[in-house]
Amino acid sequence: MRRIGTVVVRYRFAVTAVWLVLVVASVTVLCALPRALQPPDITVGGSASSAASDLIARRFPDIGRQQVMLAFTSSALPATDPAYQRTTQAVTTAMAADPQVGAVMPVPRVKGQDSRHTYVMLGIRGDTHTARRALPDLDERARRVAHDRSRGAVSVALVGLDPVLARMARATTQDVRSAETFAVPAAALLLAVGLGSLGAAALVLLLAGSAIALALGVLTVTGLSQGVDATAVTVVATVGLGVGLDYGLLLTLRHRSRRSAGLPPGRAAVEAAATAGATVALAGTAVVATATGLLLTDIGSLRTLAFAAVLAASAATLAALTLMPALLATCDRLLAWGPMPWARPGRRRRKPGPTAWERWTAHLLRHPVRYATAATALLLLAAAPVAGLRTAVHFDRSVLAGTPTGGGLARMEADRIASVTLVALPHPVGAGPVDTEPLSTALAADHRVAAVTTLDNGRDLTLLLVGEGQAPDTAAAHALQQHLREDLLPELLPGGQAVGPAGPSAALHDLSTQAGGRIWRVLAVICCATFVLTFLVFRSVLVPLKAIVMNLLCVAAAFGLLAVTTPVLGYPAVNPLLPLITLTLVFGLSMDYEVFLVHRIAEHYRTHGDNPAAVLHGLRRTAVPISLAAGVLVVTLTGLLTTHRQDLRQIGFAVMTAVVLDATVVRMVLAPALMRLMGRANWWLPAWCGRLLPHRAGEARLPAQQHRAGDTAGTPARATEPPRV
Repeated sequence: MRRIGTVVVRYRFAVTAVWLVLVVASVTVLCALPRALQPPDITVGGSASSAASDLIARRFPDIGRQQVMLAFTSSALPATDPAYQRTTQAVTTAMAADPQVGAVMPVPRVKGQDSRHTYVMLGIRGDTHTARRALPDLDERARRVAHDRSRGAVSVALVGLDPVLARMARATTQDVRSAETFAVPAAALLLAVGLGSLGAAALVLLLAGSAIALALGVLTVTGLSQGVDATAVTVVATVGLGVGLDYGLLLTLRHRSRRSAGLPPGRAAVEAAATAGATVALAGTAVVATATGLLLTDIGSLRTLAFAAVLAASAATLAALTLMPALLATCDRLLAWGPMPWARPGRRRRKPGPTAWERWTAHLLRHPVRYATAATALLLLAAAPVAGLRTAVHFDRSVLAGTPTGGGLARMEADRIASVTLVALPHPVGAGPVDTEPLSTALAADHRVAAVTTLDNGRDLTLLLVGEGQAPDTAAAHALQQHLREDLLPELLPGGQAVGPAGPSAALHDLSTQAGGRIWRVLAVICCATFVLTFLVFRSVLVPLKAIVMNLLCVAAAFGLLAVTTPVLGYPAVNPLLPLITLTLVFGLSMDYEVFLVHRIAEHYRTHGDNPAAVLHGLRRTAVPISLAAGVLVVTLTGLLTTHRQDLRQIGFAVMTAVVLDATVVRMVLAPALMRLMGRANWWLPAWCGRLLPHRAGEARLPAQQHRAGDTAGTPARATEPPRV
């Protein structure tokens, strides 16, 4: 880090110019981002619904991988009116003329259907990405033809899983833009208050903004061909802003401390890069390592979000290690520009004796058992309601309300033609259609089923179309999928018959199952990655274990409080993907604060060999960075609570709660109390591990890890100088 800092400061103008070019290029590329935005890919690779969709697309190409519904309505005309029928005919003809549209199938009327409503199902040809790009144009063309043909008397909406997700994705983008409009000024104000000047806050914001611009530019370039997940943009903006502000803040504070010690700007920037830069590199690596845990799932959207989080953390780390030292060395005078009234020279004098913070910290270290017990009890109490946390896939009706897609979905639910499940039944060539009579009869008798239709391609595939009376995100649709897969299909089809359910309800069912079944695997990988990283960094066995246990307590407490507040946030259940996303973000951010604190403690302990003094020193030196960084992140996440999307509000609340608990209860109370209690055992390392791990140049061995001839492992060395507390 020192060598990197030296090179960056020496060529600071060239480094700044390179970043300027990168940011300008990224902003230029971002002009194409709105056109490239796509709804999240909820396909589960290798699932029954995905395999069935592939099979249908190959053997029934006119039905395609996905199906959408044209939902016609009129406020004055019944569906039997000639003008109404001419309008539906004109729209279906326009749709059939599009090369992306295969089958055009009018839906038979069902009992209780509104006389002013008519539905036509469209099969969309091509792969998922091609179909998604075609849907907005089809929707616009259908509405335009219906309006022109009927002179506004008949309207139509394109309804389906992807149109609904696309509408919610657009709402997400708009909400995040509005949230950032509030969050950035609030974060700037908090930074200015914490750092004491507007100039210092501006530099930190410049770093975070550059990292976000670079990450979004790369995300746009990589997604131009296949589309950019709108949720990934949210992850890049949130993670990039939070982590970028944290890292910029840490480097700025370390640079200012070196400047106050008398070093010139260039030398102070190098020292900041050599010390705080190492902490930033470790913290950024921790965020990347935890985010990669999402790659273990087969859910396309989670893989995309993992890539977005890695991209944002990497860009923020790169900016902190290169751009920030260059800016600090070049714009050192800017740090004092616009000082806060209380931070002006001569206005703030330190009173003799220890501060209130130092007195409280000393009291904590004198009574570590009491504080550790109280902190653990508080976290366990907050985590108690986590058993009541319920997960369910749901469409955000508040976002869909007032939109053509939302209106069409509401009409379909009212008419009990809300979704279609396709059951693919392959058979040998020439063997004839599969006998589906018993299955069709049983399904028709189910009150959740509106209609059943059987198709056959005349060669090798029989297709059963099951019209559902409820939307695919409802509990009734989930229960019907379970009943269909576990009871009806095995019992009512010929023995040995291969079967595959497809459609929106089947896809959401597989999504929920996959998310619930993978959370423990993702958690195990995140814990292993956390242990390996902190073990290699701090060369200790107990420090990584302590960090994992505290992070688990913090996550459990956040989920427990989320379980209590979900009804207030708009929906009594959470999206099944939310625990995975929140777990990854919280573990990554918690590791930031863990590295901030323990790295300072280890630095002091390596020099003096006094564990209580090292813990006190670490708390004194990191209290302001951790508190200010957490405050900025909380302000940033608070913006998500003002959005219309229920999922965003839930994620914002969960991560914000975890950050507050981590920065206060865990880092300021539980972690130092435990490190005080464990003493030299904090740095215990088996002898064989000490021999395997290389000794880093310029780094002193921790006294508890030094081995002398004839001494047992763990014998402390004499401190090189008296402890300084």
